[in-house]
Amino acid sequence: MQGNAPAGPHPFERLTPDLILDAVESAGPRCDGRLLALNSYENRVYQVGLEEAAPVVAKFYRPQRWSDAAILEEHAFARELEEAEVPAVAPLAGPEGRTLHHHGGFRFALYPKRGGRAPELDRDDVLRRMGTFLARLHAVGARGRFEARERLGVQGLGVDSMQWLLQAGTVPAELDPAYRAVAGQALEAARACFERAGAVAFIRLHGDCHGGNVLWTDDGPHFVDLDDARSGPAVQDLWMLLSGDAASQSRQLAVVLEGYEMFRAFDRAELHLVEALRTLRLMHYAAWLARRWDDPAFPASFPWFAGARFWQDHVLALREQVALMSEPPLAG
Repeated sequence: MQGNAPAGPHPFERLTPDLILDAVESAGPRCDGRLLALNSYENRVYQVGLEEAAPVVAKFYRPQRWSDAAILEEHAFARELEEAEVPAVAPLAGPEGRTLHHHGGFRFALYPKRGGRAPELDRDDVLRRMGTFLARLHAVGARGRFEARERLGVQGLGVDSMQWLLQAGTVPAELDPAYRAVAGQALEAARACFERAGAVAFIRLHGDCHGGNVLWTDDGPHFVDLDDARSGPAVQDLWMLLSGDAASQSRQLAVVLEGYEMFRAFDRAELHLVEALRTLRLMHYAAWLARRWDDPAFPASFPWFAGARFWQDHVLALREQVALMSEPPLAG
């Protein structure tokens, strides 16, 4: 990949077991030495054993991604959801009431350990219950607003992603003209979708609500991470639950909305945004991988991103999205 050679050791390489355990103990708990790395790319997350207490989950935030104010808004939102009995896992407060801690140049938070399994999104009862859960989350989200966290839109997820990739020289030279052309068309089509939707309400959202970010238990779903929480239209938290062709997605959406509208009204105008949001996610994902390429975990986990095949498929996917954004919205 051009323009993305690591300039030196990545900050996370300093996150040794000793530093992790010392950090956790600096927040109050006494560790028993047990440490298990959990699956996470954006941040680093560990299960840490404690003396005479249940293990906790320590989340070390990626340096220079969020401001302290933005992280504290995430924590406050999680605690607000917990207080409203919406099943979300809030960070633990230390002896002085703080939820965001600093140690060794890192910022981190501690969470209670929660178990669960991936939701079976091919089942109507699961989709319906997910709809109910998200309506309750959105009802809380609509009661306040984020000041420091990002607002979902074409500029931040689409334009900024495209410009970063082109300026960094990430796109292979032979595919650069095709990428520029189709990315420009995709952004124009996404803007048109937002215009058709009109003045939809922006509320506090989970922001990245796919099956991998939900844990399911016999009591239903719960979220363990609000790292991507941001302001946006409610449909952002609904469309990633859907799969298959347009007919299948419309049927699934109708089931989700059965549960959702038991607790909160849904503005059907937001359905004009589904394919635009999918397009912006595709563009943002490509830029996210490129921006993180200096982190050794990324080349090891996503080796295919360095090849031309990814970009050929990405250009094709954006072309398909341009066509989909011109079609009628899903029926909900």
